[in-house]
Amino acid sequence: MQISNTGTDATKPSPASRKIDPLTDDWLWQLKNSITTLEEVEEFLDIRFEPAERMLLEQTLEKFPLSVTPYYLSLVETEDFRNDPVFMQAVPCADELIVQEHDMADPLAEDTDSPVPLITHRYPDRVLLRISNTCSMYCRHCTRKRTVGDTDSLPMPDEIEVALDYIRSTKGVRDVLLSGGDPLMLSDSRLDQILTALDEIDHVEVVRLGTRMPAVLPQRITEELCTMLSTHQPLWLNTHFNHPNAITPESKTALRRLADAGLPLGNQSVLLAGVNDCPRIMRRLVERLVANRVRPYYLYQCDLSEGLSNFRTPVSKGIEIIENLIGHTSGFAVPRYVIDAPHGGGKIPVMPNCIVSWAPDRVVLRNYEGVICTYQEPVDYDRSQCDHECTTCDLTGPPPSKRTIHGVAGLMRDNNDTDALVPEDNERHGRRDDEA
Repeated sequence: MQISNTGTDATKPSPASRKIDPLTDDWLWQLKNSITTLEEVEEFLDIRFEPAERMLLEQTLEKFPLSVTPYYLSLVETEDFRNDPVFMQAVPCADELIVQEHDMADPLAEDTDSPVPLITHRYPDRVLLRISNTCSMYCRHCTRKRTVGDTDSLPMPDEIEVALDYIRSTKGVRDVLLSGGDPLMLSDSRLDQILTALDEIDHVEVVRLGTRMPAVLPQRITEELCTMLSTHQPLWLNTHFNHPNAITPESKTALRRLADAGLPLGNQSVLLAGVNDCPRIMRRLVERLVANRVRPYYLYQCDLSEGLSNFRTPVSKGIEIIENLIGHTSGFAVPRYVIDAPHGGGKIPVMPNCIVSWAPDRVVLRNYEGVICTYQEPVDYDRSQCDHECTTCDLTGPPPSKRTIHGVAGLMRDNNDTDALVPEDNERHGRRDDEA
């Protein structure tokens, strides 16, 4: 779905003139004047790349294109631009051409878990619907770098309708995440149409928007947009701030408008080497977020996508950061640190272990200070009241439709005949079959 540039100046000004007023409130102007070449980066920031460096950067652009709004690039501190956190997220680096052994084009198996075009259906009750393939900025750490800049495959209305039909016919879907690209690249009217269609599906209980606009193009968050979004409730919005430097007066205005419109706000950060792999930086980020009514939701370990190896940190760095947040800041300011498992395994929490040990009557715990304590288990807990027959239970209203409980949750049910989860290619079990 291509946005219209009607009403914007058809003449593209020089990068130098753009820097005079990079904070213009016209979001369409920002998009029309996006910086897409190294020459424009140099002129806008008044910097120069070395010849050998430029050659490698040009090669990088051939595979992973560049596009960044004047607003976001204006946040770069040029004194040490190569190490600036905004610069590193927006401008190519030659290390993006390094492809390591375990890198994948589609590490999350989004294409594999796609029953119809534009839909990823991984979890039983949730689907992701990609309503746009374009963004206001091409993030250098994007997990979907395989599709960045692919303007030839913009979702068409009939494709979106097929995806909506899938949601209509799949009664178990209660949660729809609108993603992309960036869904806010669509016009207000087109986004309104899609949200209205979802509102009319009885079994869809909640809709979410995933957008980076408050961070990289806050001008997109207009009063008109927020008024329209407020008519589609319950509607949640998750945004994407990775560094406190991106929380500017403009982004604060955008977040205030969204919160005042009644949208619960969350933030998903990606742990990036050289950008935010520091406990002090992350603490400052999450505290600024909650001060603007945004709850930190996820801290992602950087995916195994091609072109991201320069951003990856050890998992131990993420755990260190969480250790420095738990107990040291508000509990609702601590995100869940997760690894989005390769091959479509979904988000797996990776958090500090605060259980030291446990016995039948007590659990031994440690707190953020290192204090070791015990929690006494109840001696008279009666679990016989629950027979785990959820499809005939009316404690919380009408019984739910019959659905098999999979995985570890299934192992924990007394009425489950399964007592082990064994991979199909388990070599030891294979030998048993051969011997039989």
